[in-house]
Amino acid sequence: MMEHRELIRQLEEVSIFECLSEKELNELVASSQLMTFKKDDVIIFESQEGNSVYVILEGMVKISRTNEEYKEVILAILGEKEFFGEMSVLDGATRSADAVALTRVRVLRIDGKVFLDFIEKYPKFALSLLRELVSRLRKTDSQIKSISLDDAVGKVASVIVRLAHDVGRVRKGRVEIENFASQQEIANYAATSRETISRVLTMFEREGLIERDVNKIIINNFEEFKQKFGE
Repeated sequence: MMEHRELIRQLEEVSIFECLSEKELNELVASSQLMTFKKDDVIIFESQEGNSVYVILEGMVKISRTNEEYKEVILAILGEKEFFGEMSVLDGATRSADAVALTRVRVLRIDGKVFLDFIEKYPKFALSLLRELVSRLRKTDSQIKSISLDDAVGKVASVIVRLAHDVGRVRKGRVEIENFASQQEIANYAATSRETISRVLTMFEREGLIERDVNKIIINNFEEFKQKFGE
């Protein structure tokens, strides 16, 4: 019973579900499945049939594709209270990317038919979903602009800011990003080399903009960092 109440509380904090009542959330949970994945487990494969939506309750998930040179291109890194898999459910096409667990991940798997039924039954839910999808389009536009126009420092800064917004924790003006992605993964996200990532992160650390631990990065003054790099 306690786990069920905690699950409902977590879903209430997911942007697209904030508009739903506790009764409606209970209805959703009753038709869904809790699943756990280990680090590096593939949750969904690109090009497979998509028949479910996943809500992240714990951990971080990498959304990526493989380009024609068989190099990984990271599209997004998602954290708790975010969701993925909705595109295939909405348009009936195959999955457009892989989803891989960056840490231990716990998700709620929502059957695609149930998800579509909720869109039809609850207009407020459909509107919340639409707003979230528009927000993601804006983020994608920003990412494309960064990759196309920024120099190496700007690209790395942009990725750090996006990770801070998506998976960071704010503490007294500082932002902590735990289980920080590897330098190669950041390079794949920023469309640059691992050597460039290492050089820029070292520069940021030397200038006191960030601190690094084994699996954590801390932005000492997040607002100043964003202003410095025009984010």
